[in-house]
Amino acid sequence: MIESKVLLDALQLRGIGLYTGVPDSLLSSFCAYVDDHAEEGRHIIAANEGNAVAIACGHHLATGQTSLVYLQNSGLGNMVNPLASLADPEVYRIPMLLVIGWRGEPGVHDEPQHVKQGRITKGQLDLLEIPYVELEASSDVEQVLQTAFDAISREGSPAAILVHKDAFAPYKTRRKLDALSSMKREEALGHLLDVMRADDLVVSTTGKTSRELYELRSARSEPQGDFLTVGGMGHTASIALGVAKGATGRRVVCIDGDGSALMHMGAMAIIGQEKPANLIHVLLNNGAHESVGGQPTVGDRIDFGGIARACGYEAYHLAASPEDIAREWAGMADVQGPVLLEVRITIGSRSDLGRPTSTPEQNKQSFMAKASRVEE
Repeated sequence: MIESKVLLDALQLRGIGLYTGVPDSLLSSFCAYVDDHAEEGRHIIAANEGNAVAIACGHHLATGQTSLVYLQNSGLGNMVNPLASLADPEVYRIPMLLVIGWRGEPGVHDEPQHVKQGRITKGQLDLLEIPYVELEASSDVEQVLQTAFDAISREGSPAAILVHKDAFAPYKTRRKLDALSSMKREEALGHLLDVMRADDLVVSTTGKTSRELYELRSARSEPQGDFLTVGGMGHTASIALGVAKGATGRRVVCIDGDGSALMHMGAMAIIGQEKPANLIHVLLNNGAHESVGGQPTVGDRIDFGGIARACGYEAYHLAASPEDIAREWAGMADVQGPVLLEVRITIGSRSDLGRPTSTPEQNKQSFMAKASRVEE
């Protein structure tokens, strides 16, 4: 396996000026090492992958340096516009090195939402005319970097390193995140299930949130009728808005995360504009991208309540304990939505946390059946 120090040292010798991106589980050790050892002010965890490309563009304009942008391959979709319309050699010709975690690599078992992403990743890079080289545990780091930087020098524009599973040796961050609460996410979800109605339509965000919600339903012998947003990070609130507009006679509960909400925060402005009276937006905030390694977000440093009010939400509530959840939920009973309930939690999950045993198609059908039963 490759030591992250080896890669970072080699990148610094090649003059990488800035490191930015969205954390990925396959890159978690490298991202953690960069966060701990990159020069002060040279690492930015971006809101989304397109945001990272734009940051890299701006840094090059100011310094002439090449930046590194890291991401999971699912984030390529967020990057297409700035890659093709800004960084491309036919436009501004801005060099940058993309380091891409290859989830769903053909022949490597992965979750359903990653299978197609993995199968088309090389085709996406080919279509964007971005040269790439692969990095695996046995790769010669210098040779891989030489190939990538030769391509950057030749075109003066982006090149990519496609990272295989288990390429990096394990590394744990030295950064200590301040706990926003003593309550873990699974505990908070259990208390939310206690106060929700059986006929509420629930849309939950990607990662461990949906996995824990699924297991809690099973443990409580409750039917699986929630929509689990297993992919499409950042779009949970928009899905919930669409559900709320289509099922106006039902209460819709969006269970979001801070990383997800930040990724496409403009969705909150549209929710505020549309004012779905039947929508409760629950934001589980632990200030971390926990599902992909625990890297920090800015969720612990921004005023989600102020943002919600400015976007047009009708009310904002804050909870950090089981008692808070019960009290604040009761206080929302007669309030017309949209309402934001921020639930502050700490990081941490069970080591034996499983994954849904139903397929995405079965999940969709179960949700639609639940939505239609009460509408009849």
